[in-house]
Amino acid sequence: MELEKLKEAIADILSVDPNEVTEETTFTEDLGADSLDVYQIVMKIEEAFEIEIPAEAIQEISTVGEAVELIRNSI
Repeated sequence: MELEKLKEAIADILSVDPNEVTEETTFTEDLGADSLDVYQIVMKIEEAFEIEIPAEAIQEISTVGEAVELIRNSI
């Protein structure tokens, strides 16, 4: 469930096909996201899951799988 919601957020913000996003996908290298894109994705995640992600944790996320783990640990 977390992965599907995250894929939807990524697809919406970065205009990519959600079916091409996997847990191994990297935000910057594979998806071409910059820091503002990542920030927008995080805001959408926080809203969707009603959680708060610390800024220092955001800097450590490089793959979609790492983001899913962070979501699961924050719920």
